[in-house]
Amino acid sequence: MLLASAAQAQSLLRDTSHFQWGALPLFLLVLYIYNEQIVERRWSVVLGGVAFWLMDWVNEIGNGLIAHFSGYAPLWGTPNGHSSLVLLIGLNLEITLMFAVMGLMAVRMLPAQRGMRLFGVSNRLLLALGNSLLCVIVEIWLNHIGVLTWEWSIWGRHAPWLIFLIGYLPFFGVAYWVHDMPSRAKQVTVVGCLAGGVALSLLLFGGLGWL
Repeated sequence: MLLASAAQAQSLLRDTSHFQWGALPLFLLVLYIYNEQIVERRWSVVLGGVAFWLMDWVNEIGNGLIAHFSGYAPLWGTPNGHSSLVLLIGLNLEITLMFAVMGLMAVRMLPAQRGMRLFGVSNRLLLALGNSLLCVIVEIWLNHIGVLTWEWSIWGRHAPWLIFLIGYLPFFGVAYWVHDMPSRAKQVTVVGCLAGGVALSLLLFGGLGWL
């Protein structure tokens, strides 16, 4: 049987009765920010940001499957009823819009000199590590105020390394990898494969009622 927090989050899935108008300006703001990058023809930034966003969807789909097959709880959940729309058991509309912007921020802060080292460490690696650590700290605070739940002992404030290693480091790593690819065709191929995998998973697992 699902824990109470997981059951609460599940009860909110795709429930449009909680819709709030504030979500529309947020959505338009995300579109505006991406449009600014497109107008400047910063395609590596756009594709790196989208790759970051898609990596979050990969994690969220996996989290939903864990909740379904364990019958216990997701690794993280969003049971708070103040979201405009809960998309998956651990993902709401506000979170996915946030990650869309975070991806752009992540790649925009990259130094132009890919080989530059900071404190003797690759700037890409250092930024991935530092940004992942900051994200974990924010998640700990969100859990503390009760809007993000952690029910598994292996995932939480007492074991933050998995959140760091699985929850965020791959996001930044993939975004930087896509951003730095010398070939636009390769960038588009990687992002296209990620998008296709996410879309197929949502259709398949969602259609089976697993998400």
